[in-house]
Amino acid sequence: MLQYLKDFTPAVAETLTVRPMSRRAFLGGTAAFALGVFATRGEAFPTWETGAVGMPNGVVDDPLVFVAIDADGTVTLTAHRSEMGTGSRTSLPMVMADEMEADWSRVKIVQAPGDEPKYGNQDTDGSRSMRHHIQAARKIGGSVRTMLQRAAAAEWNVDPSQVTVEMHAITGPDGQSADFGEFAEAAMAQPVPAHEEIAYKTESEFRYIGKGEVQITDLHDITTGKAVYGADVTLPGAKVAMAIRPPVVGGRLVSYDAADALAMPGVVGVYELPEWKAPAKFAPLGGLAVVAKNTFTAIKAREMIKVEWDDGPNGSYSTGPYMEEMKATALGRGKVLRDKGDTQAALSAAAKTFGQTYTQDHIAHIPMEPPAALASYASGKLEIWAPVQSPYTTRTDTAAALGIEPADVTVNVTLLGGGFGRKSKADYVIEAALLSREVGAPVRMQWTREDDVRHSFYHTASAERIEVGMDEVGKVTAWRHNSVAPTILSTFAPDPGYQFPVEAGMGHVDMPFDIANVSCENGQAAAHTRIGWFRAVSNVPRAWAIGSFVGELAAETGQDQLATWLQLIGAPRTFDPASEGLPEGFWNYGEPYDGFPIQTGKLAAVLQTAADGIGYGKDLPEGEGIGLSVHRSFVSYVACAAHVKVVDGRITVPELHLAIDCGFAANPERIRSQMEGAAVMGMTVALYSGITHEDGAVQQSNFYDYDVVRANNFPRKVVTHIMPNSFADHATGVGEPGVPPVPPAIANGLFVATGVRKRHLPMGTTV
Repeated sequence: MLQYLKDFTPAVAETLTVRPMSRRAFLGGTAAFALGVFATRGEAFPTWETGAVGMPNGVVDDPLVFVAIDADGTVTLTAHRSEMGTGSRTSLPMVMADEMEADWSRVKIVQAPGDEPKYGNQDTDGSRSMRHHIQAARKIGGSVRTMLQRAAAAEWNVDPSQVTVEMHAITGPDGQSADFGEFAEAAMAQPVPAHEEIAYKTESEFRYIGKGEVQITDLHDITTGKAVYGADVTLPGAKVAMAIRPPVVGGRLVSYDAADALAMPGVVGVYELPEWKAPAKFAPLGGLAVVAKNTFTAIKAREMIKVEWDDGPNGSYSTGPYMEEMKATALGRGKVLRDKGDTQAALSAAAKTFGQTYTQDHIAHIPMEPPAALASYASGKLEIWAPVQSPYTTRTDTAAALGIEPADVTVNVTLLGGGFGRKSKADYVIEAALLSREVGAPVRMQWTREDDVRHSFYHTASAERIEVGMDEVGKVTAWRHNSVAPTILSTFAPDPGYQFPVEAGMGHVDMPFDIANVSCENGQAAAHTRIGWFRAVSNVPRAWAIGSFVGELAAETGQDQLATWLQLIGAPRTFDPASEGLPEGFWNYGEPYDGFPIQTGKLAAVLQTAADGIGYGKDLPEGEGIGLSVHRSFVSYVACAAHVKVVDGRITVPELHLAIDCGFAANPERIRSQMEGAAVMGMTVALYSGITHEDGAVQQSNFYDYDVVRANNFPRKVVTHIMPNSFADHATGVGEPGVPPVPPAIANGLFVATGVRKRHLPMGTTV
C-alpha cells in the first residue's frame, strides 16, 4: 500500500483504491512523534559542500520534515526523490538510518508529495540525488540520534556523553536501556544540535553506508507484481482518456468527425485540447481527447474519429535531408566554444590530417511504463497521482495550465516504471488535469506505446565532425570538433539554432585529452520536433563520436587501442580550464570546479580497469574483438570494454565490463544495478534506437519497429568494477554516466572483429 506523508481530505482518503495514510492519521492514530525543528543547512561538511549549484529550492535537512518515530519504535523516513530504479527512495533514507543508528528492519519509507519549499529540490535527474543530498541525510540522522541521546540523558540524570545510541537502542552508564520509541516525545523538546555538536560516525562505523547490503525498498513488490505505478491508482467514478495528437509537432486541428465515437456506449465525450505553440516548455501537443468509462472503450472510440490536420511549419521535416544538412554544416567552421593554441595553423602544418563524421538519429526514451496520470479537479483544487521525475515542476506547470495557484495543487508520486528523462515533462499530467476540470470527474490520461514513441520529447539528433593533425610519428598535435545538433533550449525559448552552455559542457568543450591545439565548435541546426533530455543527454553523441574516433585513430596509425587512448589522455593531472582554453565558467554539471575537477588519472584508471577485467589483448577467434571507450560525465568517470562477436552476420556482445569512479560509493548494490541497466540501454542505443521523420511525422510506433535489446541478445556476463574511494571523496553521479561509453566500445569491438566501421547510431544489428 502506498503511503503519502501528507494531508488528504477524508472523503478522498476513504475512496482511493490505493489507500494513502495521511500525516495526521499517522501521527494521531499510531502515537508517532516527529522529531526536531532543524530547518537550515548551516555550514555543515565544508570539505563536502557542493552548494547545490543550479538546484532550485536547494537542499533541506529538517528532521521534522523527514523523520517520525512511532511509540513502538518504528522509524518512518520520507523519500523526496522519485523512484525509477535508481534506488534514491532507498539510498537517502538508508543514510539517515545509518547515522541515526536505526535498525533497518524497523524503518518504513513514505514518498513525499511535490513540495520543494518543504523538501528541497525534487528533480530526480542529473545523477545528483546522492551527491547533493548525502550530507543533508547524514545531518538529519545525526541530529535525531543526538536528540534521542540528550533526552535519555536528561531522564537518567547523566551526561549525554555517557549515553550511547546503537542499533535502535539507547543505553546509559548504569545499564539503563530504552528503545527509540520511549524517548521520541521527549526528544522533541530538546534543542536541535548545531552541526559541530553532532558526533558524526566515522567511515569505519557505518552500518549500511557503503556496504551494498540494503536492497531497494520496493524490490519485493516490484518483482511480485504488487508495486503501484501510475496506471494502477484509481478513484470511484474515474474516467479514462485517450488523445489523438497531431502527427507533426506544431500541427493544427482543422476539422474532425466524432459522431461514431460519441454514439458508442460508455463514451463520455470528445474534447479539444489547447493548441500547441512553440516554445511551449512541457505543454501538451493539442488535438482531441476521448473520455470514456474504461480504457478499452476509449481506445476503440479514438479509432473511430476522423481528423484533418494542417501540419504547419514542420510538415516538410524529413530525417534524410536534415541529416545531410547537419553533416554539411559540421564540415564547415562553427561557433568556437573552446580555443586552445592555434588549431587551424596546426592542422595546416601537420604531417598528416585525419577526420571523420559521426551521426545519431533522434532517440525516444520508451520506458516500460508509458506515461499515465490520474487527476481529480473539484472546487478549484487539483489532486494528481502520477509517475513523475519532477513533482514540483509538475505541480507548478499544471497550476499554470489551469490558472490556479500551486498551493491548490497536490502531486502524489507513484513508482516510475522507468523514466530516463521522459517523465520530467508533465504534458501528460496537464492533459489529465484539463480533462478532469472539463468532465467534472477524476480522469486518467493513459498513453499507449504508440503514443509514447510518436509524441515524445526526443533526444537530439546530431552530426559530430572530428579532425586531427598529427606529426611525423603519429602524435596528435591538433584537434577540431564541430558538434551540430538541435538544442533542448528550443523547448523553452525561441530556437537559437545553437546549443547552450549546458549541452556544450557534456563531453564537448570539456574533452580531456593532452593536445596542444584544440578547437571545439558548434554549428547551427534548427529544431523541428520536441527536444528533451534523455539519459546522459548530449554526452551520448559526444562519447559516440570521440570514442569511435579514437578507435579509428588507433587503426589509422597502426597502434593499439588502449595505448592510443592512454597517449591522448596523457599523464595524470588536474585539468586547468583556463590554460586549456575552456570558456569561463563552463558548465560542470552544476558543480564548483574546484570541488569536482577533471582528473585525467581517474579517466585512465577506469579505462585500464575495464580493459584488465575483460582480458584486453588476449587472443580471440576470427569474427570476435574487444572494443574500449571511456568518458567523463556527471562528474564521474566510466569506461567500457565490450567483447563483440559476429554470429551469422549478427552483432552480439557476450561479455561487457564497466568500470566507474563515482567518488565514495554509498550504495554499491544500486551502483552495480545502474551500470547493468546502462549496459542494456547503451546496447539498445548502439544497435536499435533511431527515431526518423518523414514529412514531419515519426515513422516508428512500437517495439516491432523501434526495438530494444532483449534477453536473446544481451551479454551473458556484465561485470561492474567500482573504483575504491574513501568517504573523504565526493559522491558523484551514477544514474546516467554508464550509458555514453557503451556504443563506441561496441563499435570499436566490431571493427576489430570484422574490419567494418559503423559511424551512425543506431548501427543496426547486422554487419
